[in-house]
Amino acid sequence: MRGTSLIVKTVARWVVAFIVLYGLYIVAFGHLSPGGGFAGGVILACAFVLEVLAWGKDGALATFPFGLAKRLDSAGALLFLALALGGLFTAGGFFINFIQRAAPGRPLALFNGGIIPLCNVAIALKVCASLFLAMVVLSALRVRAGGSAVELTAQEEE
Repeated sequence: MRGTSLIVKTVARWVVAFIVLYGLYIVAFGHLSPGGGFAGGVILACAFVLEVLAWGKDGALATFPFGLAKRLDSAGALLFLALALGGLFTAGGFFINFIQRAAPGRPLALFNGGIIPLCNVAIALKVCASLFLAMVVLSALRVRAGGSAVELTAQEEE
């Protein structure tokens, strides 16, 4: 898939920036309002899905390389595990909010959640990268009527 028309690409270029900004807002304020890591990660992934639809698989991979997406996927899971184990080793219980115990913050302030905002970031990384990788794989493979998966580049040459 090489992409679509110039109008779609131009509109997508503008809309992607707003989608990313909104996704980052949802992740950052998810411990204070509805939202959080999963919802913010899905919104961020939608920005990259829009890039796949507008510019094609190769255009989206130029913005968010496959290797980087795999590393961010793993980093999100490892950060989430590290935060859970941090509570076990510092506060005596798995997933204890050890930062909140050490330095309680002001109510309804951005930096008052302890490990919760960090968990939101970890979940957002994992969800965004996983959904982007799934979209890239789905856009790279196409199942024919016979049931065999074929690369789109091979089909375009036919």
